[in-house]
Amino acid sequence: MSTTQTANKTLEATLAPPTRCKEQRLQQTLSEYRDALNDAFEQHCTTMSATNDVVTPYNLPYQAKDALKSYVPKLHKTYNANELDDEHPLRFVNRAGKFDHDSSREYEICWEVPQPGRGTNFWIPLRLNPDQEELWDEMLDDESSTKVGELRLQKHRKTWTLHVTVEYEIGDTFELPENPTRVGFDIGESMLVTGCALHHDTPTNPLLINGKEAKRIRKEMFTTLKRLQKRDASEWRVEERFSYYQNRLTDIIEKASRESVEYARQFENPVIVMEDLASIRESLDYGKYMNRRLHSWAFARLQGRIEDKAKDAGIPVRYVHPQYTSKTCHSCKHVGYRPRQAEFKCKNSECHVSTFQADINASANIARRVDPRGESLPWKQAGDDSPQDGSGCDTATTQCEQSVPAQMKLTPFQELKPTASDE
Repeated sequence: MSTTQTANKTLEATLAPPTRCKEQRLQQTLSEYRDALNDAFEQHCTTMSATNDVVTPYNLPYQAKDALKSYVPKLHKTYNANELDDEHPLRFVNRAGKFDHDSSREYEICWEVPQPGRGTNFWIPLRLNPDQEELWDEMLDDESSTKVGELRLQKHRKTWTLHVTVEYEIGDTFELPENPTRVGFDIGESMLVTGCALHHDTPTNPLLINGKEAKRIRKEMFTTLKRLQKRDASEWRVEERFSYYQNRLTDIIEKASRESVEYARQFENPVIVMEDLASIRESLDYGKYMNRRLHSWAFARLQGRIEDKAKDAGIPVRYVHPQYTSKTCHSCKHVGYRPRQAEFKCKNSECHVSTFQADINASANIARRVDPRGESLPWKQAGDDSPQDGSGCDTATTQCEQSVPAQMKLTPFQELKPTASDE
């Protein structure tokens, strides 16, 4: 049986190549925004009022200032960030979502880019991801129930990409069976997917998919592209190499998601449970080197492909809050600690769990947080969730969204040039 519910989706579009004047104005706004963000963060603004006092003097559109007032306090209170990287997107509140649609144009949809001051906004055409055109149409339909949320503008090399968060209705959400087998999936870097089914509330026959190959490919991609850029290689050559690595990572995504769903199907009345990874970059705060490694991996895309395949198999999928799944004991629910990346220790002397594999413990916690009435496990702040040996936390922390079945995008959607042959 299915029911109509709402889901969040991030729509993606690439800005048509702007004129030199528009490019300068976009870059100026982005630079000003990052200066204001860093200023407010360094002054430890934990309230909207304090953030407003800091960002008001900056030459920014009000939609960006309002986004900062909401966002900066979360960096301290929710994300517990200790530092910021320098790749933050330019954020706008939903009042910046002004679009014009004309089917007679080559680029049917244009976006009104907010600028500071009166009469300074300008329009720019959007190149849509073709797999999302239907959702764009629904968003722009006056009679649609789709709601526009935050907008994020990101620059990658010479490309500007707009991400628009929307909430829309879905009519194919499966209700949980009466006696479900909850199957939790923890998505990470070292261990790409860790699956754990709960049988009589006990972890059963876990699944472990190693992320070593994906990590190696990402490292090779980063090194290769950096070397090409230092040599001032042509743009087509850089894009060709990037597309090559994307294809290889896409293959890993497809195989891992297929194996994950096959694992869930072996159980009676399975329900797949994954983390609702609502924060994006800032909750990954393990230094710039670790952040760069983790940000380059499309965690949400892997989750999305698992969800896509689960729907094809008729398996319900649920998302739960991710906080401290790797630091809470799956048995007694006491807060423990991780002396090493893959090891969890429970501090409760009366618990039968002393040492446990950390990723399996996390996936068991994820599974346990769902029951037919909703989330069953409350959570509270438990301090730092990182391993005690200093290695970065392996759990993914990026926004969850449905996937595009075609090529995995590590960069904004764009028409790809011919890829190099497989090596």
